[in-house]
Amino acid sequence: MKKTTGRRDMRRHVRQRADLAVIVRAADSKIERGLRLDTADLSEGGAFLRGEFLFEIGAALELEISLPAGTVVKTPGRVVRVARSPEPGATVGMGIEFTGLSLPDRRAIASTLTNLGPANPTTPSPP
Repeated sequence: MKKTTGRRDMRRHVRQRADLAVIVRAADSKIERGLRLDTADLSEGGAFLRGEFLFEIGAALELEISLPAGTVVKTPGRVVRVARSPEPGATVGMGIEFTGLSLPDRRAIASTLTNLGPANPTTPSPP
């Protein structure tokens, strides 16, 4: 019997709940202003962004994440999951994989996650 790998098993980084402001732009957009969304969770590898406006899976994005210490992390990302659940209480949004996070920005995110504390991990989101 072949065991399938679940989304949670595929993650390389632990996610933690985090409510941070993020400015999102399509990577090929010439528009200066971006769309403001909020994170539901964050890891060194990506984030889940809450919002009604969703990009399609595979879309390349430019992200600006405002960390609590005042640092703004700027990184490219890619949409890897879209959640459009009509169920009451379900989180609507999109999973983003960071595709070009610099080492200093990775360290800033790691420091933020450490400061959030270990008692703050997320539960797996439904597919």
